[in-house]
Amino acid sequence: MLVQSDVFLPRSVVLIAPTSTKAKPASFRPVIELDGVRTKVLAEQVGAVDVSRIGNLAGRLSPEELWGVDAALLTVLGLN
Repeated sequence: MLVQSDVFLPRSVVLIAPTSTKAKPASFRPVIELDGVRTKVLAEQVGAVDVSRIGNLAGRLSPEELWGVDAALLTVLGLN
């Protein structure tokens, strides 16, 4: 999942948070739905990747899902 602000696009690298359907639940792993599948955002594994590694758009988050991801990122980055 792309977690970088649109303000910083386009760039040669972007910030992403991987997702997993098998990761254990945690307060810093919000659940989102992509293509009808519930998956966890691994906010603790945010990293930069080359844009050539980014695939097609898998969907958009609801406002509630986006708030959950924002809260998780604030927690793992120690910004709250």
